[in-house]
Amino acid sequence: MSKLINVGLIGFGMAGSVFHAPFITNVQGLRLSKIRETRPENIAVANKRYPEATIVDNVKAIFEDAAIDLVVLATPNSSHLSLAKEALQAGKHVVVEKPFTVTSAEADELIVLAESKGKLLTVFQNRRWDSDFKTILKIISENLLGEVVEYEAHFDRFRNFLKPNTWKEEDAPGSGLLYDLGSHLIDQALCLFGLPSEVSADLRTQREDSQIVDNFHLMLYYPNLRVILRAGMLVREQGPRYKIYGDRGSFLKYGLDVQEAALKEGQSPKGNAHWGVEPEKIWGKLNTDFEGLHIIGKVESETGDYTAFYQNVYSAILGDEELEVKPDQARDTIKVIELAIQSHKEKRTVTFS
Repeated sequence: MSKLINVGLIGFGMAGSVFHAPFITNVQGLRLSKIRETRPENIAVANKRYPEATIVDNVKAIFEDAAIDLVVLATPNSSHLSLAKEALQAGKHVVVEKPFTVTSAEADELIVLAESKGKLLTVFQNRRWDSDFKTILKIISENLLGEVVEYEAHFDRFRNFLKPNTWKEEDAPGSGLLYDLGSHLIDQALCLFGLPSEVSADLRTQREDSQIVDNFHLMLYYPNLRVILRAGMLVREQGPRYKIYGDRGSFLKYGLDVQEAALKEGQSPKGNAHWGVEPEKIWGKLNTDFEGLHIIGKVESETGDYTAFYQNVYSAILGDEELEVKPDQARDTIKVIELAIQSHKEKRTVTFS
């Protein structure tokens, strides 16, 4: 029988209800024990979907519960430092919603605290388990393109108005598209290529009355590689999500991993044999020379499943697996964001250090 790990989820807005709870409850051995939420509409959803979980209106009810082993923070970015500190000091393992923290110094503070307490600390970089990224990881690791010389990734949307009643549209520490979607793109790039030597960025506010960065063009420089990461809120007709060029071939990919749309429609990964399977119409196109053959055609996408993140967290707590998303990796993502902000302000390319 699997060892039971009780989970306390703080926050049941979109992050908690859509991206965390469905995958926590899809791992045998994790039990969603308590949910901290105060909005009546969110409480109603939590009670309906997870009747076995106790709803509480304050974080102390989770931090002071000796039965809670793991705390998941699905809260606004500016609260990550204080809540994670409190959870670690209470002797809990901690999962923090991305982005990890507002600054890399805050991330370092949490890393040191977690080590001193002997507790697991990780960040929900779930896009490592997107179908398209898993496919790209495989293509690059198997050297199908030869030496990669240019990698471009987009996370574009179209919303030409300000979404009401959300902290994500407010001018606050850690807000804006660079932190929100940029943390995904940066994490993926660092997974593929490691730390860059230099960073440059152009950050813009394009929507009327917007208070946040809602468009960015970020470039990471490596000795023989250029990485371009872009996201915007005014992209109605979208181009390729990924463009990867190597000295033997290219890979282009349109469309977004299907999990987010399915989750927002109320679907669940639990018991769903077709979860995370991309339709053929958005499979990527490969054009390359490989082992004497010129290959042109579609590449069937790997199956995406964010459950793997929580399965790894569970196994890492038990000591059975190495942690996939290490806190220092998540800290490096924040460091890149800081350097991007510096680059934009100073209108120059800055050295990663």
